[in-house]
Amino acid sequence: QVQLVESGGGLVQPGGSLKLSCVASGINFNLAVMGWYRQVPGTQRELVATITGGYRTNYADSVKGRFTISRDNTQRTVSLQMSSLKVEDTAVYSCYARSGSREYWGQGTQVTASS
Repeated sequence: QVQLVESGGGLVQPGGSLKLSCVASGINFNLAVMGWYRQVPGTQRELVATITGGYRTNYADSVKGRFTISRDNTQRTVSLQMSSLKVEDTAVYSCYARSGSREYWGQGTQVTASS
C-alpha cells in the first residue's frame, strides 16, 4: 500500500518561509518521480515542482527562484522549501509520486500566507 504523509504546513506572513516534507512508503522511492502539487478550492490542481530519481528538477514559473525541491533517498523523503511566500501561494499542498505508470497523491497540508 502506497502512503505519502505530508507535514510542515501552517500560517505564515507574506514574505516568510515554510518547509514541507513528505515521507513515502510502498513504492520504489529511488526510481520514483516525486513532487508537490497545490490546489485552491474551486480551481484545478496545479503542479508546483517535481524531482526525478536522478535529481532533475522542474518548477512552475510562479515559484521559480522562491521554492526549492529536494529529496533524501535514504530517508524516503521529499521536501519543499518555500521562501518569499505570497498571498497567492495559499493552497492545500499535496505530495506526489509517480512510480512506473502509476500516480499517487498525499492527503495534503494547508499553507496559508496572510497578514
